[in-house]
Amino acid sequence: MPRSAYLKHVKTIVVKIGSSLIADEAGISKKQVTRLVDDVVFLLKKKYRIVIVSSGAISAGSAVMKKKRNLCTIPEKQALAAIGQSILMDVYRDCFNKYGYEVGQILLTEDDVKHRRRFLNARHTLNALLEMGVVPIVNENDSVVIKEIKFGDNDTLSAHVSNIVQANLLVLLSDVDGFYWNENDAEPVSEIHEINDDVWKRCRGAGSEHGTGGMYTKIKAGEIVIKSGEMMIIANGRTEHILKRIMQGEKIGTLFLGKMQSKLKSKKRWIAFNVKPKGKLIIDDGAVKALKENKKSLLAIGITHIEGNFDLGDAVEVTDKKGNLVAKGIVNYTSEELEKIKGKKTQEIKKIFGSQYYLEVINRDDLIVF
Repeated sequence: MPRSAYLKHVKTIVVKIGSSLIADEAGISKKQVTRLVDDVVFLLKKKYRIVIVSSGAISAGSAVMKKKRNLCTIPEKQALAAIGQSILMDVYRDCFNKYGYEVGQILLTEDDVKHRRRFLNARHTLNALLEMGVVPIVNENDSVVIKEIKFGDNDTLSAHVSNIVQANLLVLLSDVDGFYWNENDAEPVSEIHEINDDVWKRCRGAGSEHGTGGMYTKIKAGEIVIKSGEMMIIANGRTEHILKRIMQGEKIGTLFLGKMQSKLKSKKRWIAFNVKPKGKLIIDDGAVKALKENKKSLLAIGITHIEGNFDLGDAVEVTDKKGNLVAKGIVNYTSEELEKIKGKKTQEIKKIFGSQYYLEVINRDDLIVF
């Protein structure tokens, strides 16, 4: 199928711009930012909704302060990020203002996408900016982030931003032409439909001196996008008019394709990729069939064991008796309550809790089945 056929329904695009494209030892290159912004503006004039996830803040700060980022402590890197963020935004603002577009800065941590309310707040803000015709510039909040709430790279961040705004396409622009099966291949792989063991084996470590992402983080982002039912392209941001050429259907870079017929709704994307499970429910074979084949909600009668301590509204994993992951969802009962009703029928549960009970342990709308 031609690329143009896959891309014809795209409306919202997240463009991730790697540090290596816009930063060097001298700091942020306005010339390189201008070149990429020219390309983004071409898409904006075609009525695409564009969100940019841009690296470069620490590199900008380190250039101004004349410090090498690889020799800095974590607090020093956080300080450099604080210095560099305003520099980075000033460059983007100058470049977009030339075409009459305004920009807005959004700084996120992993915590912001784990919590449902903050996830929705981020979505509302990003959508409001897009409705205003403003170009959102997103980065990780490196000036305050700690390891426990850190995405770690802007490839992963961009995949989460794609889910926040329900983008149809994520474009990862870096200094590589795409994904290669073999180092000596003349051309990158054109399409990937599944992230399997063979794909993971080809992954590398960190990329350039000015970035934290290598092919591993790009494949990680691709896995999130594919499971959401959307598309991602890895392409070389140094290629002239790369975004224009992509959206005109040219087979350039590597296209990662999700199953369009199985696109996840917003809430299920959040459950699948953003919330960490607080416990585990082990279910019998009948319950596995009900979830996987009959697309039913999870009932207490199918639960055999419970692990962990969790409250109503927490996320839990659901596994079969062999430990295979079946699903993940938001529970309607605490772990203590579930211990009382596991394996029981609805009428028995009603006797235990009276009128204050839920028919489903996890409703189908709050359940993602793998």
